[in-house]
Amino acid sequence: MSAYIIAQVDVTDPQQYEQYKVLSSQAIAAHGAEVCVRGGAVEVLEGDWAPTRVVVLKFPDMTAARAFYDSAEYRLARQARAGAATMRMIAVQGV
Repeated sequence: MSAYIIAQVDVTDPQQYEQYKVLSSQAIAAHGAEVCVRGGAVEVLEGDWAPTRVVVLKFPDMTAARAFYDSAEYRLARQARAGAATMRMIAVQGV
């Protein structure tokens, strides 16, 4: 069953965040994730949630999503992101 990683990102240092984007893209490719959403325009339809950047990645299953998050490749990306953005991230099982 498919699984998705959904992230809400608040970028505080755009220049430093560019390095995260490079490294996270490499990690995404290495783990075969499908990028469904990556920083496109956001339109609030209901509620008070107003994210500035949203990312949605699709994986074959929760095990693959967790393997991506725990990988050495993504660990490097997270280190590069430190101090450049605030990240809220979940993994959710799809249908």
